[in-house]
Amino acid sequence: MSESTLISLEEGIELYKKGESIDRLLILFKDLCQREPKNPTAWSCMAWLYLLSDKPKSALKSAQKSIKLDSRSPQARINLALAMMDSGESGIRLHIESAAQIMALNQEIRSDIEENILDGLARKPDWKSLQRVKTWLLTDEG
Repeated sequence: MSESTLISLEEGIELYKKGESIDRLLILFKDLCQREPKNPTAWSCMAWLYLLSDKPKSALKSAQKSIKLDSRSPQARINLALAMMDSGESGIRLHIESAAQIMALNQEIRSDIEENILDGLARKPDWKSLQRVKTWLLTDEG
């Protein structure tokens, strides 16, 4: 890759927010994860991008790396749960409950998660597993 395509995590997130294509972002974040293999947020972003592009097995691997590096991240837990659901894996309850506990303790984190879920549904409206996660985490009857 040329130097001009090397991005920081913050630049990658800004490109995502500006609507850069998921395929392009996957290339940029793959490079970022290779350059910063111990960056849990970069791996979590990779998992999210894979989920948006209907690649749940790749998302699962990225989400697992993110969790291994930072087991307390609620977004990484949600990404792992989504990847597991989309891959037909079991055992998601632990990850959903962990995310819910952290969200209950911190309103800012809850707001960020809510924003991410709504963004995911705007980009991929028929995402059934994310709709379920939204119900579990953001409604009282979840």
